[in-house]
Amino acid sequence: MMRSMFAAISGLRAHQVMLDVAASDIANVNTIGYKGERTSFKEALSQLQKGANGASATLGGTNSAQVGLGVQLGSIDNQMSSGAIQATGNPFDLAVQGDGWFQVTDDPTGFSRTFYTRAGNFTRDVNGDLVTQEGYYVVGKNPAGANTKITIPPTVDSVSVGQSGTVTTVTGGVSTTVATVSMAKFPNDAGLQRVSGNRFTASQNSGTAMVAAPGVSGVGLIIPGAIEMSNVDLAQEFTNMITAQRGFQANSRVISAADEMLQELVNLKR
Repeated sequence: MMRSMFAAISGLRAHQVMLDVAASDIANVNTIGYKGERTSFKEALSQLQKGANGASATLGGTNSAQVGLGVQLGSIDNQMSSGAIQATGNPFDLAVQGDGWFQVTDDPTGFSRTFYTRAGNFTRDVNGDLVTQEGYYVVGKNPAGANTKITIPPTVDSVSVGQSGTVTTVTGGVSTTVATVSMAKFPNDAGLQRVSGNRFTASQNSGTAMVAAPGVSGVGLIIPGAIEMSNVDLAQEFTNMITAQRGFQANSRVISAADEMLQELVNLKR
């Protein structure tokens, strides 16, 4: 009975995490560029009651007998499928059609710290630099192929971003290529680690970023004047929420049943 209690407690913990993940996804259903998560469980250790025996000349073989000791969290997987594209008409809003990540940084001189995002709701700061809503600089490439900020002078008449990432300004009828938006692609997108503000960082399991222009080496094209919405499937998340709730409820019933059995055992001495 004590084993059943501890197994049920592990079930409570695991289903609480499942509900936490579903709640986070539902909370971010309208977060630009958000990638949902999926919870999976795995069994905990099993206690061996009887080992398996092979067949002999007089007796057949018998299987082992084991008692499970509960459940534990298996994984929380990043779901990296694309979200819906929503047109905005804002020239600084960019969406990615296909694979690839925008690169942003808080080190616009050495570019030693790079983050990755699919949230392309960019804006222009007081210096004309293209930045995220949190102020991180969008990384581009200059004509020489070096990393650079994407600076759009405030005196330009118009600005446009092509599908290949080329940022072009027009001043007095003269077109100027400012920079090209730099994109990154990973061998394992699901291995990226989340940080705040819709940003991800590379990990040992994501692999090394392959940097390229949009439309090159398998990197997707840019859709200007649009943003990528969250990829959260509300129907699936509500199903997960119900599953987590019922799993939590079932495990609590096991604890109640084990408690009643212990009560009966205590009452035997009366």
